[in-house]
Amino acid sequence: MTVLVDDPLIASMAIRRALPIHESSRRLRGLYPECPRVYGVAVMGDLSRRRWWPLTEALTAGRLQVMFDAGVAETDSRYAVAQQLAATFAHVVVGRVVPLLVLEGRAWDTGLENLWVHVDSEGAIDWVGVVDPTLRALPDDPHFTARPCPGAGRPSQHGIVALPNEAALTTWIAHRSHRALAPLFAQLADVSGGAMTVSAMWHIVGGAVVGAATQIPLLSGASEITSMRRSQAVLDALVSFGVPVRGTSRPAMGKVLLN
Repeated sequence: MTVLVDDPLIASMAIRRALPIHESSRRLRGLYPECPRVYGVAVMGDLSRRRWWPLTEALTAGRLQVMFDAGVAETDSRYAVAQQLAATFAHVVVGRVVPLLVLEGRAWDTGLENLWVHVDSEGAIDWVGVVDPTLRALPDDPHFTARPCPGAGRPSQHGIVALPNEAALTTWIAHRSHRALAPLFAQLADVSGGAMTVSAMWHIVGGAVVGAATQIPLLSGASEITSMRRSQAVLDALVSFGVPVRGTSRPAMGKVLLN
């Protein structure tokens, strides 16, 4: 029997203006109601910022070093900690947006400067927020049937803009995700002393994309064909940017987020 969880952080959100991202995130949270923070994101304007910090601070404020050192103190395995942090970042950046892509043909901006993370009392990342709530969507998105389409790439007062086609959307997701993950992985390799290679971290990203594309149809009843086509397009775009998201030596991802 499904257990519905009344999450206090979600319940405390003060949504002053409902946007498409709120609708999409609510549907994503419903995929896994026992742990509603696993999928979807929050909008930072709806929240108090206690225990939230911008993901850029992983690079600029030494937070990644603190997270790595805390993990090593607990497990005494530099490789295991690097692997878990790489999996966490992969899920934060791309593993959350792929479910929305495969389900609704929508995506929020996964750029590093747009993402914030929430941490629990032990400092583990357990939720993600966005500063700019604007979604990118396919031109046949149901949102546009009720009002004039804002046009490809043009800002929309309704919190959603249309990109020309599926290829443009998946390439945009891959580009923004690549720009976010590349510096995070480079810094993680540095703070871990090379305990895990950057290429192995990108293999984890590939596993996160494929895992989401496989799991979401099981949870939602969505089309497996659509899910795999869209997720593979994201992987193709990442490969075109020169990162090895495909390979046969992906390590086990283990626990990604605590909820």
